[in-house]
Order: sequence, then structure tokens, then C-alpha cells
Amino acid sequence: MIPLFFQNKDVTGKVDFNPGIIMEKLDAWLDGFLVMLPNLTAAIIFSIIGYFVAKWVGKLVNKIVSSRNRNNLGDMLGGLVKWGIFILVFALAATIILPSLSPGDLIAGLGVSSVAIGFAFKDILQNWLAGLLILRGQPFEIGDQIVVNDHEGTVDKIETRATIITTYAGVKIVVPNSEIYTTALNVNTAHKLIRSQYDIGIGYADDIENSIKVIKEAITGIDGVNHDKGVEVLPWGLDASWVTLRARWWTKSDRATVVKIHSKIIHAVKEACDNAAIDMPYDTRVHLFHDQTESTDGDRSQQREGWPLNDADNGTVPRWREQLEKSTTAKSTQS
Repeated sequence: MIPLFFQNKDVTGKVDFNPGIIMEKLDAWLDGFLVMLPNLTAAIIFSIIGYFVAKWVGKLVNKIVSSRNRNNLGDMLGGLVKWGIFILVFALAATIILPSLSPGDLIAGLGVSSVAIGFAFKDILQNWLAGLLILRGQPFEIGDQIVVNDHEGTVDKIETRATIITTYAGVKIVVPNSEIYTTALNVNTAHKLIRSQYDIGIGYADDIENSIKVIKEAITGIDGVNHDKGVEVLPWGLDASWVTLRARWWTKSDRATVVKIHSKIIHAVKEACDNAAIDMPYDTRVHLFHDQTESTDGDRSQQREGWPLNDADNGTVPRWREQLEKSTTAKSTQS
């Protein structure tokens, strides 16, 4: 006779403990594990082989792309291929363990999961895709000096999410790749040479041709100014207090060279103009006061600037206040 607590039947109205049910469950699990053990072993072996294959293929892709001087793109594509193979291996391993699970079910599940992941990590995926497009199109490279929005500096690294820039003041800036890809971008070092310019004012009494010659010779003599491109000094404006000459020259495109040459040119042009007695006037303003009460007002030989000329059509001559007052008094006396 089997004891009551080992029987599977539940006795109504009594609180009983039947460990036989637990034993049956454990036995069923153990039987299922033993049945699945060959498949599980094959799946583990397949996953290990797939892991090393994925790493090898990822490194191979990285090596091929990096051999074309595209190191950052090689890192990104190598990682993408590696993780893509990992996911594929995991899916195939799942079908080995559970033969009832078809590849179609896995694809459908991955599709739904990818949509959910896409919404949850929209910004991250957007920056990653922008980084991939930047590395593929290569609008700039590591070491280039760029200007994006209000940030200017040297590109240190292009990561999957952001581009690292170090400003000329030594500040590290992390700019999201999506921001770089969707906004206007200045690549200052895209070419070996870059043109700079500076406006110089000379006096109206100075000879323009001589001033152009003096300034051009001063700039051409600076070490670092490109002679093949040449130096230009062009009359550029007739301003209120001076004649504007625009000087333009070419140097290497890196920021350090541009700044140093610019400083040397300012110093050289100032000294050259001083030595050539070329006036470099400061802003001058003339204020005309038309409430004229002096006795000389109206006298063309003594008056201040701004008094009107004679009206030849009417034959009238401008008169100052004292003359007008005397004329008015005389008319009153006569009447």
C-alpha cells in the first residue's frame, strides 16, 4: 500500500502535501534535458565555432578597409559584420535546440524586435547611421580642422555615435554625428593652401598705386606666404576717412600657420607704410552746426563750412542774423 503523501490523488477537505508531484516534474525535466542534450551540445559547439568565425570575419573586413587608409570605417564595418554574424549564429543555435522553431518565426520575431529597438534607440541609431555615412563619404579625416555650428577645432576621432573635436584652446567637444551630417560644415584643411585677407586703410591724399606696391612687397617678403599663388592688393572701398585696400595672400591651411602669418603681415605692413610715409588715418568725423550766430556767418570769405551758396536764380545773397535784424528794423522805421 502506497502512503497517502506519496499518492497523486488530492483528498477533499484535507490539507495534504504530495511530494510525488514534485518528483514527477523533476523527472520530466530531466528526461526532457536528456532528450535535448544532443541538440544542446551541438548548439553550443556551433555557437563557439560561430563566435570565432564572426571575430575572424570582422577582423578581415577591418583589415581590408583599413588597408585603404580608412581605419575608422574599418573598425565600424568590422564591428557591424561581427555582430551581424553573432545574431545569425544565435538564431541558428536556437533552431538547433528547438527543432519546432522555424527560421520564419525567428525572422518575424527579429522584425518586431527591430521595430521596438528602433523606436527605443532612435537617436543612437540615427547617430550611428550618420557616422557610417560620414566614414563612407569621408567629407573630412582625422586631423582635419573643421567648423561645425559654433564649434571649431581639430578632429581627433570619429566614433559610432559622435565625432570628437579638440578646439584650438584645448577644449574637447563631442558633436553628435547626426548634427554634423545634417548641417553645413567648413573643412578648413580640405586643401593644402588657404587664402586669407585683410583690409588696410590709407589716406585720400596718398598715391594708391604706390601704396599697393609698398603693401604687396611687404607681404611677399614674409616667410610662409605662397609665392606661386601670388599676393593681391586691390582698391576695395572709398570710406568716410580712408581709401580701403584689400590684401589677399595664400598660406598653408592649418590654423597655426594662418594665425602666425597673419600676425607677421600686420606688423610688416604697418612698418612698411610708416617708412613710406603712407598715412593710415583713424576715423574722422566733422560735425556741422547750422544754428549760426557769429558775426562772420554768411561771409563767404570767413564763414564756416555748411553755409549755403548764393542763389543765382533769384539774385539773393545769404545773410547772417545781424544783417537780417538790421533789415527788419529799417523796414519798420520806414513804414
